Amino acid sequence: MRHCDILVIGGGIIGCSIAYYVSKAGRDVTIIEKGEFVSGTSSRCDGNILAIDKDPGFDSQMSLVSQRLVDELSRELEHSFEYRAPGSILVCESDEEMEAAEKWVDRQKAAGLPFRMLDRTDIRQESPYFADDLLGGLECATDSTVNPYLLAFSLLEDAKKRGTKVFQQTEVKEIKKENDRFIVHTSTGVFTADHVVNAAGVWAPRIGEMVNLSIPIQPRKGHIIVASRQQPVGCRKVMEFGYLISKFGGVRHVDPLTEKYGVALVFEPTESQNFLIGSSREFVGFNTKVSNEVIRCIANRTIRFYPKMADMMVIRSYAGLRPWTEDHLPIVSRVEEIPNFYIAAGHEGDGISLAAVTGKVIEELINDRETCIPIEPLRYDRFKERMLTR
Repeated sequence: MRHCDILVIGGGIIGCSIAYYVSKAGRDVTIIEKGEFVSGTSSRCDGNILAIDKDPGFDSQMSLVSQRLVDELSRELEHSFEYRAPGSILVCESDEEMEAAEKWVDRQKAAGLPFRMLDRTDIRQESPYFADDLLGGLECATDSTVNPYLLAFSLLEDAKKRGTKVFQQTEVKEIKKENDRFIVHTSTGVFTADHVVNAAGVWAPRIGEMVNLSIPIQPRKGHIIVASRQQPVGCRKVMEFGYLISKFGGVRHVDPLTEKYGVALVFEPTESQNFLIGSSREFVGFNTKVSNEVIRCIANRTIRFYPKMADMMVIRSYAGLRPWTEDHLPIVSRVEEIPNFYIAAGHEGDGISLAAVTGKVIEELINDRETCIPIEPLRYDRFKERMLTR
C-alpha cells in the first residue's frame, strides 16, 4: 500500500499540469494513468492556447489567464515545448458572417481583449493561398500555440523533479473513503491519499461512479489531418468563423455532410513546417476509428478556403475524443459532498488552452487559497442546479 497527500487520476495534459502546480506548491503528489502518459485526448489534438474562439466574458478571460501562465511556463520549464505566440485569425465567407464577426469583436473588446477586424486586404497579406472571395475576418493578437505532447511531458518532468511519483499502466478499479482517507484499488496495487483529483478526461464519469457521483461528460469525436506543402501556407492559426457557430451548436449554411459531421476549417502550422487541419465534431461514443468520409469532408472544406491546397500531401490522419459538457465549460471544482475530492475534466477541445489555468486553480483549491480566476461557472454542482430549474 502506497500513501500520498494528493493522488491525481489521469495522465493527460490536465493531470500533468495539476501535478506540476501542486508539487511546485510543496505538496506530496502521485499521478496514475491507466495506459501510457499523454496517450489519450492530449495526443490526438492540436496545440492552441486560444481566446479567439471563447465566449466573450468569463470564457475568454479564463483563456487569457491561461495564456499568461503558458508564457511563464515557457521560461520556467527546463524542456522546450515549441511555444510561439503569433496570434490567430477567423475568416468570413459571407456578409452575414462579417456582421456577426463585428459583434463578436465588439463584445471581446468590451471584455478587454485585443481583438480587431480584418478586411480583404488584411486577408490577402495573411496568405496568398486564401480564396479570392473571402471578405475578411478578425484577429486575436495574444493567441499562442504549443506542441501539446511536449508541454505535457515538460510539466510532468518538472513535477517529477519536485518529488511527484508517477505510475502508468495503473487502472483504477475501486475507490473507498474511510476515516477521511481515500483507498484507491488499482490494477497494480492499493494507493491511499488525503486528497483525490479526478482528471480522467472522457473517463471522468467512470471514476465518478466509483464514489457515487454522476459527472455529465460525454466523449465527442474529432478528426485531424497532418499535411504538408512545398511552400509555407501561413504562419499562424486560421479558423473559419463558422467554427464558432459549429462549436456552440448554431445553424450554418453548408452542405449536409459538413453539417452532419460538424466540420469547420481549422488550420495550424507546426514548428516542423507541416500543418494540422481540422475539425469535426461527432457524438459516437468511444469510437476513435478514422472515417475516410469525414477526412474527405475536412479536405473539401479546406480547399474551399485554400483552393491552391488541392494538391497538398496528406501525411496521416487521426481521431480523438474530447470530453464535452452541455454548457461548453469544464468542471474544475471541489465536490462538496465528498470532502477533499476534486474534478478537473470536461474541457472538450480546450484542454490544451486551459491546462495551465486548470492546474493552477486545483492547486489553489487544495491549498485553500484565493483562485486566480472566479470559479463559480466551473462548479460541479452547477449541473444539479440546472436540473432543478428545468
